[in-house]
Amino acid sequence: MPRPAKGPRLYKHKHRPQWYIADTGIRSFSTGCTSRADAEAALSIYIANKGRSGATLEPENVTIAEVLTAYGAGHAPSVAAPERIGYAIDALLPFWGRLKVSHVRGETCRRYGKVRCRSPGTIRRELGTLQAAINYAHREGYITSAVVVTLPQAPEPKERWLTRSEAAKLLYAAYRGTQPHLAKFMLIALYTGTRKDAILRMGLEPNTVGGWFDLDNGIMFRRGEGERQTKKRRKPAPIPRQLLCHLKRWQRNGARWAVENKGARCGSIEYGFRKTADDLGLTDVTPHTLKHTAITWALQNGASIWDVAGFFSTSTATIERVYGHHSDDYMASALRAVEGR
Repeated sequence: MPRPAKGPRLYKHKHRPQWYIADTGIRSFSTGCTSRADAEAALSIYIANKGRSGATLEPENVTIAEVLTAYGAGHAPSVAAPERIGYAIDALLPFWGRLKVSHVRGETCRRYGKVRCRSPGTIRRELGTLQAAINYAHREGYITSAVVVTLPQAPEPKERWLTRSEAAKLLYAAYRGTQPHLAKFMLIALYTGTRKDAILRMGLEPNTVGGWFDLDNGIMFRRGEGERQTKKRRKPAPIPRQLLCHLKRWQRNGARWAVENKGARCGSIEYGFRKTADDLGLTDVTPHTLKHTAITWALQNGASIWDVAGFFSTSTATIERVYGHHSDDYMASALRAVEGR
């Protein structure tokens, strides 16, 4: 009597780290995943699409949950920050999960924004992930055509920056309290304009987590050798003299990471920063405000837009669009022409 078919299943290769999918009547193939959780997600995609063809792959027959699962399992592991895709998928699934791809229309996108009840910028990022997932599913053959996601209008860039007095109050409050690691984060952000996540992964020596400060040569490497380059750039830059003195002092005191808490690399400063800012009445200030502040101060002190873009690893177009009016040269040639005889 023949044995019953086992059906689709996972198994671990003896000599390779990846998980494989085996099924009756087909040759086993790799999921490309080394973790069991990711492999199970890939298996669920395989089972969902097994035997599908023709009309079953039309947008009206494929759920958004299937598309997001395929995108999360197949594409997210290959990007520099997969957790961002994960956050967006977690937010999208409660509303979109059971809907079909064909239900993606302007009306449902606007309804999602109302139900989600978040800022237009957040809704735009989450719906952007939905569009990316649909495009990925189309390229990979999970659906026969890609629909267009209606995004809310992009919000105006935030121009909030700190005065010298406000920055001093924040630093003093952090140092005076029980959060010296928060004060270190603020100093690095104000002197270098580096993004929060990059600062929290930076060490005082080469590491496998993120960038590092070369204190001997005075160079800041915002991105580690093993990290992917993203549109956020994170180019190397010289370390400002004042910050270099602080970093060397921290290293002499035994620090291995730029921002340490009780001898370990600090993973988050969100709660401490929010509480410190709120206690001072700076309720509209976020960690990203420190980057705005660093760039604004540099332009106000006479730095050129070209040099600011290079030092802060930000495109000249962004500097001109968001911060350009702080520069001493802003519209100077036009003003001279108008005032001239």
